[in-house]
Amino acid sequence: MNIFRLLGDLSHLASILILLQKIRSTRSCRGISFKTQALYATVFITRYLDLFYDWVSLYNFAMKIFFIASSCYVLYLMKYKYRPTHDPSIDTFRVEYLIGPCAVLALLFHYRFTIPELLWSFSIFLESVAILPQLFMLQRTGEAETITTHYLAALGAYRALYIPNWIYRWITEDMVDPIAVTAGIVQTALYLDFFYVYFTKVLQGQKFELPA
Repeated sequence: MNIFRLLGDLSHLASILILLQKIRSTRSCRGISFKTQALYATVFITRYLDLFYDWVSLYNFAMKIFFIASSCYVLYLMKYKYRPTHDPSIDTFRVEYLIGPCAVLALLFHYRFTIPELLWSFSIFLESVAILPQLFMLQRTGEAETITTHYLAALGAYRALYIPNWIYRWITEDMVDPIAVTAGIVQTALYLDFFYVYFTKVLQGQKFELPA
């Protein structure tokens, strides 16, 4: 564990807490993509199956449980408790175009041909593109609530902070994970346009609106 990894994990944790606060305080899931949340739940479930047989640390165990439980809870809130506030007519990204290629990539690029390793690789590739339905929604609506942008910013910062973490581990431990690094760079790149608008508008006290 190093400072970049810790800050990345805390940013990830903060993103989920911000999302839950947005949904609970407004009693609405308006502006949140159910499809993105379902993809993230899939990512956590397929990646963290090892918590049942591979003990690392209490911190590791607690974080895995939190991410699985919180993602499922968000799906429950969106699907049942606040379902009338979700508009599926603007959450139309075809997720099969993400899941299929990620499954193929997992079969092609992995470290061991075992079910846990294939699921891990699949989760890494899927996480790199899971935000696309949410970004697609932003493109369709052209705007977002401020608290929703804070959620997305924390989520993007989480992955961006993993880049110096990988560099640090390469320097200090001579360790590189090409699958995670490549997927992480792709994931970070997807946020560039969002971060530009976030820093130039939201952090300046203006409403988040995409250029026409």
